[in-house]
Amino acid sequence: MEICEYDLLSIQEVRILARKGKEAQEKLARYTETQIEKIVANMVKVAEEHAEELAEMAVMETGFGKISDKIFKNHHASTNLYQYIKDMKTVGIIERDDTNKVLEIAEPMGLLMGIVPSTNPTSTVIYKAIISLKSRNGIVFSPHPSALKCTLRATELMNEAAVAAGAPEGIVSCISKPSMQGTNELMRRDEIALIIATGGSAMVKSAYSVGKPALGVGPGNVPCYIERTADIPQAVANVIASKTFDYGTICASEQTIIVETIIEEKVVAEFQRQGAYFMTTEETEKVAAKLFVKGHVMSAKMVGRSPQVIAEAAGITIPANTKVLIGRQNGVGEGHPLSYEKLTTVLGFYTVNDWQEACELSIALLNNGGVGHSFAIHTNNPDIVMKFSEKPVFRILVNTGSTQGGVGVSSGLAPAFTLGCGTWGGSATSDNVTPRHLVNIKRVAYGIKECVSVPETPAPSIAEEISNPNITALVTELMTLLEKSGVK
Repeated sequence: MEICEYDLLSIQEVRILARKGKEAQEKLARYTETQIEKIVANMVKVAEEHAEELAEMAVMETGFGKISDKIFKNHHASTNLYQYIKDMKTVGIIERDDTNKVLEIAEPMGLLMGIVPSTNPTSTVIYKAIISLKSRNGIVFSPHPSALKCTLRATELMNEAAVAAGAPEGIVSCISKPSMQGTNELMRRDEIALIIATGGSAMVKSAYSVGKPALGVGPGNVPCYIERTADIPQAVANVIASKTFDYGTICASEQTIIVETIIEEKVVAEFQRQGAYFMTTEETEKVAAKLFVKGHVMSAKMVGRSPQVIAEAAGITIPANTKVLIGRQNGVGEGHPLSYEKLTTVLGFYTVNDWQEACELSIALLNNGGVGHSFAIHTNNPDIVMKFSEKPVFRILVNTGSTQGGVGVSSGLAPAFTLGCGTWGGSATSDNVTPRHLVNIKRVAYGIKECVSVPETPAPSIAEEISNPNITALVTELMTLLEKSGVK
């Protein structure tokens, strides 16, 4: 089939999905809180029942990550999420301020578009479908072509679970013929009220450029600072657990380690003891050459891969039990490839003299492709935490792995796979996105203060206007000009 014919089929499919999705959402908008809760609970149940199946499909189709960790991602996107949102009010009156006599009433946004990344194809569908229906919205997914089968399967399961619990047919759907033209068409359809964009920077920018409301996620490039008062064994364990989780495919995972020279020897020894391999300069260059294409764009072949796969591709030899690869860097930006985001099991490593240098380096790294996202710090000094709370990010994760902390597994943050980067990162929100971000809120406000009448000032009479000194001076000046010009 010609490419142009495929594109036309993709566009036609999108139009049908958008129309049917909008019709379904308009029905769902009238559902009660009890009906919505029944639907969401069944979606969670079905997601758990198929968590293993979906994880296996995702790894087999994309080659990214680990089955066991993708099972947990599916669990986090369903059960953990549900525990957080089950009592969240999204229907009817959601807030009541009796003192100021203001009622807040939730209204659904409409039909949403969900862009799905290849790194988290099934967990993203589960998560976005649940938060959408919890807020009485429908959703149409645009899958990554390399994760089409597993994304379609996750969508099918979520739609069937919702419909079985009473939702209208077509409330959750997915493009089966993905193309750039189809995605662009969906973004611009009148039926779409909001775009939830999770994916590469280009896709997120595209979502914001179409003139519709959008919630986007930028790159992470998370710096991790191990400060001199940190519990070094625990800090290293947290970093390795975080960076090896699904082989580093979550954007909140650590990208670079920063340590002070005073503890460098201990930190390096602990990393080595726990399974990290410090590469030589030559080995680092070989690995970096395989990690990136077109400058610092990550090669899809190296995303979410084990150290063994990366080492073999780069032609270097590493110990069999290696968990992460670490390469020293002495600068940020061009010429320092490991200073960029690496969604795989590779870390950059920096040494500094003190926390002030760590602060400057962290800002440089964040401005190198991670501003607004997340920063990790390991320390037992609360004052240092507050110093770093001033950094240009919206998640300062303390004494925890940034992967688990950022998505709300090991922290009190909302369980989410859409992590806003705020205006600093070009995002409309700085939050972990929940159903509350997907409702419009109308307010009923009663008068609580007397309206004070302002006494009217009578208009000046013509005589008063003429006698006004300013007007008199203006008339005199005008007459003078006329006389000079010969006008009588």
